[in-house]
Amino acid sequence: MRATNEALIVIDVQNDFCPGGALAVEGGNEIVPGINELTGEFHAVILTQDWHPAGHSSFASSHQGTSPFEMIEMDYGPQVLWPDHCVQGTQGAEFHRDMETTAAQLIIRKGFNSAIDSYSALFENDHKTATGLEGYLRTRGLDQLTMVGLATDFCVNFSAVDAAKRGFGVTVLQDFCRAIDLDGSMAAAESGMAEAGVTLA
Repeated sequence: MRATNEALIVIDVQNDFCPGGALAVEGGNEIVPGINELTGEFHAVILTQDWHPAGHSSFASSHQGTSPFEMIEMDYGPQVLWPDHCVQGTQGAEFHRDMETTAAQLIIRKGFNSAIDSYSALFENDHKTATGLEGYLRTRGLDQLTMVGLATDFCVNFSAVDAAKRGFGVTVLQDFCRAIDLDGSMAAAESGMAEAGVTLA
């Protein structure tokens, strides 16, 4: 077992981000068996779950005349417009059926505020509104975080950088992640994570 101050954070391994889903990440399902093995090594396992209301402001369908993957400017900064995905209560928002979830001690749902997107497990995209995860980790004395999941260049990246900036030790296991790689987003994510002090393993 890992040390008691280490936590595994599994990010958004949901049907809509896996092949056949509304916002499928290529090979997203391939990481599930490895993640299931990893969960047995950690005393603390935390899952995040993208959890959007219908008509979320990050959906292209909510903005007339736009298409998925276009960029728009929101009050909090630039925002990618996505296909409708991970809508609350739908099958697409459920965790991948093969993922072992019983070991999870906490599930953080994010993106439920219809006016703002939330990539990071710690903050919404305004970088100010907290999800509550940081307080949970600090209360439990969990200061070393291993992150895996989907997608490397968005939700994993934002979570890892935010955690590192808040003083946590963060390792991203790239074999247990997959990326969207939208217009060079993967290269930018890798350099941003490294700059923030995230260990890419």
